[in-house]
Amino acid sequence: MNYLYFLYIEFLSKHNIPRLFGDITFYFIPFCIIAAALLVVVLFLVLAERKLLGFFTQRKGPNRVGFWGVLQTLADAFKLLCKENITPNGVNRFLFNLAPVLAFVPMFLALGIIPYSAEFTFVNTQTNVILYLILAAFPVLSVFLAGWASNNKYSLFGAARCIAQVLSYELPMTFVVLSIIALASSMNLTGITLAQFSKFGLFGWFVFPCILGFFILFISVLAELNRCPFDLPEAESELICGFNTEYSGMRFAIFYLSEYAMMFANAMFISILFFGGYLSPFGTYLSNVLFGNTPLASVLLYFEQACWLFLKSFILIFVIIWIRATLPRLASFDLLKFSWVVLLPLSILNLFIAVMYKFLLGGGL
Repeated sequence: MNYLYFLYIEFLSKHNIPRLFGDITFYFIPFCIIAAALLVVVLFLVLAERKLLGFFTQRKGPNRVGFWGVLQTLADAFKLLCKENITPNGVNRFLFNLAPVLAFVPMFLALGIIPYSAEFTFVNTQTNVILYLILAAFPVLSVFLAGWASNNKYSLFGAARCIAQVLSYELPMTFVVLSIIALASSMNLTGITLAQFSKFGLFGWFVFPCILGFFILFISVLAELNRCPFDLPEAESELICGFNTEYSGMRFAIFYLSEYAMMFANAMFISILFFGGYLSPFGTYLSNVLFGNTPLASVLLYFEQACWLFLKSFILIFVIIWIRATLPRLASFDLLKFSWVVLLPLSILNLFIAVMYKFLLGGGL
């Protein structure tokens, strides 16, 4: 971000704007960019999921509002904006209104931790992997508040199921992340990305020595996202939609906005841990091949890196949607048993394999 900072300060100085103004406003710009991009990405993901689900189940999906139905998500968003936010009697009003905010804000902050390219890293700390895991698990608190403050037994049951599910799958996820930290010798997402750099391209990615960990983490992310086959907290036939039963209007929309934002963020997180993040799978970047060592190539390089990260993430999202259209949901007992009996021992085994792999390569412990 230093390069962008000096460009911004230089732009302000040309227009006789004090540097103090630039120091104050520079850090608001990335979050404004994230907020604008997040709204576009969520609208795209909702439309893409509905279209793909229609394709997988031999239906048309949205096809009436706009060309090919592309304006359907905008129409749905406008509908939710116009709907009344109803607050039922007997609820804890403060916590009831606070829950949607706590569901969305952590995901918004988590997107600021992701290194989109070598230069576009908004929050780059030495332990941002730990910070990301904290923010990714924080919406559990909003789920609990939403279920308890709603004064509705269906909402409370849905919240209890969701909390038990997320806590069960958080432990295998942590062991897998520890294995990646051991391989990269870093708790920084940029450091983990650069540790996968190889002149042989994708053969340096951690997915090859840690293929078991990839499947464990991917399954755990599905459970945290409440996606099929782990969407039990929203089993309509049993719970009438789960913890957000009493929510309507934009408060209801914020929960789903945070869910899709979390899916996008977790897809990028998995891409960074196992698929090299913004690194090219060819070992070299197309910008350098096409334009050489020119100033244009240095600028295009950052955008190419972001495109590689987004491409890997959207492939993972495609698989997540594919699984939703294919697999039925698990029973409540089987869901928790699968985590504690299957995934947890495998995640510990994966950590042992990763440590031995690092030791045998001469990396030490």
